[in-house]
Amino acid sequence: MKDFSFYAPTEVVFGEKSEEQVARLVKKYGGKKVLVHYGGQSAIRSGLLVKIINQLQEAGIDFVKLGGVVPNPRLSLAQKGIELCRQKGIDFILAVGGGSVIDSAKCIAYGVPYKGNVWDFYLGKEKATKMLPVAAVLTIPAAGSEMSESSVITNEEGDVKLGYSNNLSRPKFAIMNPRRTFTLPPYQTAAGVTDMMMHTMERYFTKDDDMDLTTDLAEAMLRSMKNAVFAVLKNPEDYRYRAQIMWGGSLMHNGLTGCGVDEDWATHQLEHELSGMFDVTHGAGLAAIWPSWARYVMHENLRRFVRFAVNVMDVPNDFTNPEGTALKGIEAMERFYHAIGMPINIKELIGRDITDAEIKEMTRKCSRDGKSTCGGLKVLEAKDMQAIYQMARG
Repeated sequence: MKDFSFYAPTEVVFGEKSEEQVARLVKKYGGKKVLVHYGGQSAIRSGLLVKIINQLQEAGIDFVKLGGVVPNPRLSLAQKGIELCRQKGIDFILAVGGGSVIDSAKCIAYGVPYKGNVWDFYLGKEKATKMLPVAAVLTIPAAGSEMSESSVITNEEGDVKLGYSNNLSRPKFAIMNPRRTFTLPPYQTAAGVTDMMMHTMERYFTKDDDMDLTTDLAEAMLRSMKNAVFAVLKNPEDYRYRAQIMWGGSLMHNGLTGCGVDEDWATHQLEHELSGMFDVTHGAGLAAIWPSWARYVMHENLRRFVRFAVNVMDVPNDFTNPEGTALKGIEAMERFYHAIGMPINIKELIGRDITDAEIKEMTRKCSRDGKSTCGGLKVLEAKDMQAIYQMARG
């Protein structure tokens, strides 16, 4: 078992009336002039944005709005937000939306007090030492950014998608009303559950087999999300299971399922190049990559893949053939992805065959021109990344 530090300072306000506490919480955490950051028209059409703005006005809290966040949030909008915050004297950022909006808000918050280019943090050139406080009104459970230290941004120059993690960026509070997720389309719901499950799977598939409590928690969460997604795809207004998914997304990426173990994150790194190049939905991209990654690395800890097959995917344990059991677990995961409308390879993801040149370019970017590796269960060099992309092409 590895030594660990668990830090999850976000105040969570969960339930049907949670949105009524926005102004109180902004004041509690020192917000006097707020940037309300959001995505497209859904926040407006649903009435949520107006509800939040009315509360801020009634409480005498000044605010400025900035919309336009898209999936795979863009650096250019974050840079616009940084300048807006500086001009207007913003001291607090309230993200209204899903992970893309929250990640964009974090990027803005990093950039406001920083004298250089905020992209420096994502390139690993600098480490943030201060930022504006961020909070979230969550509408799309998936990324877990409402309780995590992570932010992922796409730089349109070169279609490069990079993440940056810093505990400073953990939101001050997160408001979660499961009813706000009733209108999510089935594809977005399924992709969100795929993303949140992968946040725990990136921590679950490790060489560490001796942190039993963390492993048990991870398996329970994965099973719960499997059950819940089928329930809400059948009945989108099932409050009970929408609530499980919303809370699950937060717990699966706030660090809890990584306590005492090493982490991997290779599937995420490989997928970032897919969504950077093809602008695909992140969760769907993860589903397209994971089965190939799993087959490529499973012998690094076959026992762990057997345990996943049996305890998460309900595969009977063939004690005489652990490799066969592990493979059946991966196949069961592929059937699960198909059952909820997710792809299991790149061809299914983008709707055509990927070219050798595109694989070569993704490998180059993922490996930083062959200078960087990724992964923990098996450290992947450029040749390994290319092999997994080849296996995943479909």
